[in-house]
Amino acid sequence: MKPLWLLALLTLLRVPTLSAQSSTPALRFGLLADIQYADANAAGSRFYRNSLGKAEEAVAALNRNDVAFTINLGDIVDRRFADIDSVLLRLSPLRRKLYNTTGNHDYKGVTDNRRLLRKLGMPAAYYTFEKAGWVFVMLNTNEVAPYANVAGTPLAEELSAQRAYIKREGLPQGASYNGGVSAHQLEWLDKVLRRAERKGKRVLVFSHHPLYPEMGESALNAREILSVIARHTCVKALFAGHHHAGGFARYNGIPSVNIEGMVETAARNAFAVVTLYPDRIEIEGHGRVPSRTLPVK
Repeated sequence: MKPLWLLALLTLLRVPTLSAQSSTPALRFGLLADIQYADANAAGSRFYRNSLGKAEEAVAALNRNDVAFTINLGDIVDRRFADIDSVLLRLSPLRRKLYNTTGNHDYKGVTDNRRLLRKLGMPAAYYTFEKAGWVFVMLNTNEVAPYANVAGTPLAEELSAQRAYIKREGLPQGASYNGGVSAHQLEWLDKVLRRAERKGKRVLVFSHHPLYPEMGESALNAREILSVIARHTCVKALFAGHHHAGGFARYNGIPSVNIEGMVETAARNAFAVVTLYPDRIEIEGHGRVPSRTLPVK
C-alpha cells in the first residue's frame, strides 16, 4: 500500500493546476491607435511625419510576436484622405490580417463614406468577427458626427438630439471632433451581445472614441452605448483610441483601456500586443503604452 503522501503527490502530478491550464494563450493580436500621419511639421507634442517610421517599427514587432491579426483603432491620417496610402504601405508587411475602424481625422476630404471604408478594407461601417471563441465588436463612433457627411440624412437629427442631451446634462464631450452611434447601431450591438451570450462567447468591444470614463474625447452618446453593454455579462473589456494620453478605468467591473496615440512625441512609439488567456487578458505595451494584466471571469 502506497503511503498517503505519495498518493497525494501522484494526484497532483496527474491533475493540471489552474495556473497550468491558464498558461496556454487562446489568441494573440496587435493593437494600434492614432498613427495620424501627415506630411507636416510637428505641432506641440504631435510629430506627424515620424508616424511612418513608428508604424514600420510596430509592424516588425507585431510580426516577431506572430500575432493572429492586428486592430487599428482609427485616425491613421491627420488631415488628407490621400495620405492613407502612405500609411497602408507601411502596414502592408503585416503577415496577418489588419482590421480597421475609422477615426474622426480619417474623414478629412471624404465626401462619400463608402469610399473610406473600401480604402480601409472594412466590410461595413461597424462589424464583428470571431476568433478562438472570442467575438470582436468593431463599433463606429463616427456614424453620427458633424464631419461624417450626415447633413440631409436622418443621422443629422440624431446628431442634434445627442448634442442637445450633452448640453442639457452638462457633459464634456460636445466638441466637433467627437461622434456617436445611431439608434440602429445600438440595436445591432444589443443583438450581437445577446447572441454571443447565448452561445457562451466572450466579447471585446473596440471603438475610436472612448466610452468610459466620461471625458472631453468620449463618444457623444457613450452613456447609451454603455447602457447596452451593461445588460450583458459577455463583454470582458473595452478598447479605444482618440485620447492620445491613454488611460484606464473600469465600468461596472469591465476594464476600459484607452490606447496611447502613436503620433505623440518625436521618438517614443505606442502600440500593444494583447494575449487572451482563459482567465486573463495580458497587454504587453510598447513605448508609451503601459503593460497590464486584466483578470477575466
